[in-house]
Amino acid sequence: MALVLKYVVAVLVRYWLIHSDYWQTLANRVEIATPLNSWKRLIEGIYLFEHNIDPYDGDSFHESPLLLISFYSLLKYAPYLLPGVFTLIDILTAYFLYKTAKIFVRILKRNQENNIEVISDESKAMILTNLQLEEVPEYVLSVYLFNPYSVLNCVGMTTTVVQNLLLAVSLWGSVAGHRLVACIFIALATHQALYPITLIVPISILLADVNKGCKKCSYIRTLLVFILCWGFLIFISAYIMNGSYSYIYNTYGFILTVPDLKPNIGLFWYFFTEMFEHFRLLFVCAFQINALILYVVPLTLRFKNEPILLATVLIALSTIFRSYPCVGDVGFYLALLPMWKHLFTFMQQKFIAGCAFIITSVLGPTVWHLWIYSGSANANFFFGVTLSFATAQIFLITDLMFAYLKREFTLKHGSSRQVDGKPAKLVLR
Repeated sequence: MALVLKYVVAVLVRYWLIHSDYWQTLANRVEIATPLNSWKRLIEGIYLFEHNIDPYDGDSFHESPLLLISFYSLLKYAPYLLPGVFTLIDILTAYFLYKTAKIFVRILKRNQENNIEVISDESKAMILTNLQLEEVPEYVLSVYLFNPYSVLNCVGMTTTVVQNLLLAVSLWGSVAGHRLVACIFIALATHQALYPITLIVPISILLADVNKGCKKCSYIRTLLVFILCWGFLIFISAYIMNGSYSYIYNTYGFILTVPDLKPNIGLFWYFFTEMFEHFRLLFVCAFQINALILYVVPLTLRFKNEPILLATVLIALSTIFRSYPCVGDVGFYLALLPMWKHLFTFMQQKFIAGCAFIITSVLGPTVWHLWIYSGSANANFFFGVTLSFATAQIFLITDLMFAYLKREFTLKHGSSRQVDGKPAKLVLR
């Protein structure tokens, strides 16, 4: 009954805000809507498509053709359902995150039982009880349903709502051992936003662990299924656009080259506004390597035994460093953090990071108003806030990883900080 009540309240809050006088203001906020996900640009793309004009000829529409044709059909045949559709998508995202957390709890419990022999006597009190584990899925559900970032993302009717659902279903498919489901939905998410491609690594590890058998064979099968699904989506999208693959430049190319420097909560826009043009290619490559490639291998080598933590960290890092982030991306990975509630006691920066989240979330709209409307501030003020917001997220994620290492060390060696009778120093590598 409590779960049903949460769903009902979350639906009512979203539905009321979508129909309130504030909807238009929220839908145009730079923290919520970006050139990649805004409802306004989606409507413009649909209008061009409806009048037999290629929406990818200009510089206003950058969504995938699959999303274009889906919302075109919805607006044509049942436009009155739009608020309900966005609300339903967001509620389904919360539901699949809840189901993912329930399976994760079972995996965590099984791993704990298998490793009980290596836990030191001094650390037996740290063993997670059934009550502690049973609370986790409800925390995940509550954080997503009532997180202001997630609520505003849904109310603004951004296409990030769809991306979050695709990511949630792919994570659920992975922990449940459904390779085809996981690969199809991560391919759909990649087709829409590109950055989720990094999740194929933790998904491959998860599927190999859950399904047992030959791990190398499982990795290869997962990768092949993902490539086939993604290739099929690219082909279908070209078919929708009358056999033309020119849409790729205005979707993937737009994400990678960052031509639109409209301010957002990310780091790209200010750097490329201030930069000399002949340095642009170098810094574009450096930024995109940082967002797509740089962290995958080292984090995989260190956290290969915890693929769900690896997936959480990769989602968070891609959110921080992607070219067009929004608060909806932040709200999604924050909902995954309660799965690691048992690490919170080992985190040292959570209070600082939490305060930074609150302060920057309030200061962002304030300095934007001072800059754009009052004229009493400039771009440096807004970028300072977004830089602080990104820094807070980095503190949070690194603290989570370090907390995992500290707990792992304490379980094996106790809290004495000694290994083989010698003082030990814990270092994050």
